[in-house]
Parts: sequence; C-alpha cells; structure tokens
Amino acid sequence: MTQHVARPNRRLVIVVRADPVICGHSGEARNLAEAALDRGFDEVRIVTWPVDRLQAAGLPLKPLDGVLPYSPGIVVERPAPVGDYKVPDGRWLAGLTGRLVELFTDGVPTVAMSLYLSPHATAIADAVHVARRTGLPVDVVTVAEAVGSDVTNVVRACVEEGRFGAAAHVLSGYLEHDVCLAVSQYTRDLVVTEAAALDAAHGTRFAAELRARVAISYPAVDVAAYVRRDDDETGRVLAARSLTRGGYVLYLSRLAHAKGVDDLIDGYAASGAPAAGQRLVVAGNGPQAAELHDRAAATGLGDLVTFLHDVPDDEKPHLMAGCTAFVLPSKPRPEFVETFGIALVENMLSGGGPVITTDTGGIGEAVGSTALVVPASDPGAIAAAIDKVLAMDDDERAAWSARAREHALQFERGVVLDKILDRVAAATRTPALLP
Repeated sequence: MTQHVARPNRRLVIVVRADPVICGHSGEARNLAEAALDRGFDEVRIVTWPVDRLQAAGLPLKPLDGVLPYSPGIVVERPAPVGDYKVPDGRWLAGLTGRLVELFTDGVPTVAMSLYLSPHATAIADAVHVARRTGLPVDVVTVAEAVGSDVTNVVRACVEEGRFGAAAHVLSGYLEHDVCLAVSQYTRDLVVTEAAALDAAHGTRFAAELRARVAISYPAVDVAAYVRRDDDETGRVLAARSLTRGGYVLYLSRLAHAKGVDDLIDGYAASGAPAAGQRLVVAGNGPQAAELHDRAAATGLGDLVTFLHDVPDDEKPHLMAGCTAFVLPSKPRPEFVETFGIALVENMLSGGGPVITTDTGGIGEAVGSTALVVPASDPGAIAAAIDKVLAMDDDERAAWSARAREHALQFERGVVLDKILDRVAAATRTPALLP
C-alpha cells in the first residue's frame, strides 16, 4: 500500500556548506532552519555537499559523530554528482542545481536562501531560471546572503587579477535574488567597494544597484543553547576534559592564519597566565593545526597548552562558560577577513569570561563596546589584555560578562529570521510567507 505524504504548505530551502564544516555560517544555517520550524514552516531542506567532497576540498570538519541531529522536519540533502570522469569539474554543482530545480517545480510556496554567494547563490539563480522554463508551477522567493569571504576570496581576487567575467558572474547572480543581504555593515561596504572598483575598471554598473538593494542581516544564533545551559553539565564536560572552571584561556574557532592563533600563543606565553596556573585551550581544526602545535611547543609551555580537535556541538557552550577569557585575535589577510565573529557572540551568551579580540572587519558589530579590543597582530597587547582580565575581581568579571550577554541577545535566531521574512514579504508582496 502506497503511503500518502502530505504536501507541505510552506518550505524553506537553505543552500550552504553545512555541517560538518567548521564555520559559523554552517551553524547559522542550522539556526535559521530550526527557527523556521518555530515560525510555521512545515518543511525545511538544507541542500549541501556530500561529506566526501567536503573532505576532499580540505575544509576543516567536525567529527561526524559530534554533529547534533536536526529537529524532525529538517531534511539535509547532499545531492550526488552528475556525470562521470569526463566532466572534470562542476559535477557536484550540477547535482545540487538539479535538485533545486526539482524542489522549485512542485508548486510548494518556497523561500530559497543561499549562504555564501559562490557558488550557492549562483546555483539558486540558475535553478530558478530553469524551473520557470519547464512550464511547471513555480512559487519561489530567493534570498542571497553575502558573508564576506565571497568578496575577499572571489570578487576582490578577480578585480585584482583583471578577471572581469568571473567577478561579474558573482555579482550579477547576487542581484538576481529578490532579497540581497550582508552579514554586517562591514560586509555590505566591502561588497559595494569592490563592485565600484570593477565598475571603474570595466564600465559596469554594479555598485549603485548593490548600494540600493543590499540590507544587513546579522547571523542567527541559537541563544537558548547558551543562556539555558545546564551548570551541572558544564562541570561534567570540564571534568572530562581535565579542565577547571575559571582555570583556562579559551580559543574556539577554525585554525587558520587569519584567526591570529599564533599571536594568541605568543601573547599567552608572555602574559602572567602560565604563572597563575591558567591553561591555554585551543579548540578547533583547520589548515594551520600542525604549525600551531609546533609553535606552542616552541614556547616551552607545551604542557600548559591543550589542543582540542574533537569538540562536538553540544560541548561548545560549556567550554565557553568555564573560561577565564575568550580570545579571538583575528587579523585581516588577503584570503579572509572576519566579517562578523559568531564564536564571539556565542561566548558572550554563555556567560563565560570577558572577550579579548581585535577590531578587524565586522567584529566591532558583533561585540559592540563589551570586549577588550587589542590591535591585530600584537601578541604584547594580547598579553596585557589577558593580565587585565586576571587582575579583575569576581564582580568586575561578572559585570563584563553580563553586559556582553545583553548585547548578544539581539542575534537570537527567531528575531533574525523574522526580519528576513519581513524583507521577503516587502520585496515580493507575498504576506503568506510570513509567520
């Protein structure tokens, strides 16, 4: 007997490099998906890449068994490639775009959102064009969110190298969407600036339209996972890692040059933290991991530096809550500039120690006036900031944490999604898509 499957009334499709990729925006996709269920979407699909493809790309990945399950109603799809070895590249993109065409032609009212423009926004734009050519029912509203590395890693490089066509491809695909978003004012300014450079060099007209259309949508964070953290569970998590509450300085993010972990290791070694018995915990994975192990060993304090490459999602709030200080000394690099700083907001919500960071990219928008800000690439300033935190009494440290949490509450995932849906309705006059 064939089982009847009810047709969804409203669907959200998110195209992204999703879990197990270590990236704040893969977490943002999860948060938007979960918020959509709370707002009445009866089907949410995250369309992403096969795990073996993510592994082959060299992206930093979480342990597969450490990825939290999604709620019922959220389906993660990893379309298989189309074609064989005679298609040297584009096979996986063809599979992803083809699956989107199928989703867009079943008549279900759909909001389709991409995180990262390249190639996800391109895939959605192409799929919409194809879907409409089929003559089948299409009821899709599209949203593209630029996260910054879209521009620094693709558009800016193309402008610098004189590759007009590739840059135009990304920007025109972005503008094909009904709603264009950027994750921070910094990111929006960056998009417009690089588009203006392209216009000046080639006579195109991207910058004016981008300036008029791109709005800011800060990343969506699961506030409840951090503010409703179980304190007893925090104690158990820390004990299992041989850590004590208030006994370590924490870094938790990707291990890449632009994150400034090398500066943190040097700053920690120069601070009073080792003499005070404070460990340095470096949690995450990435292309600089081996180099950072060597750097920690070279300080002579290797036994006080703990690397955790296997942190599952459900441990993050507890590790953050127990730290003396959370340090993310990001610095601008040609390949990456921090466009927001989701990990900073997560620590601020957890109630963990004060944040020490830089004013790189969009970090100032993430932390407001609630962090100790140091210059980029300055281990001495990091050391001084760590010492300042160590000198605080409990009341002062608690006051810093309370102000930080209050600032971070604005990034709650439901609030962020509601604002996106407001823009969707305004852009398309489709109030049925609102919660």
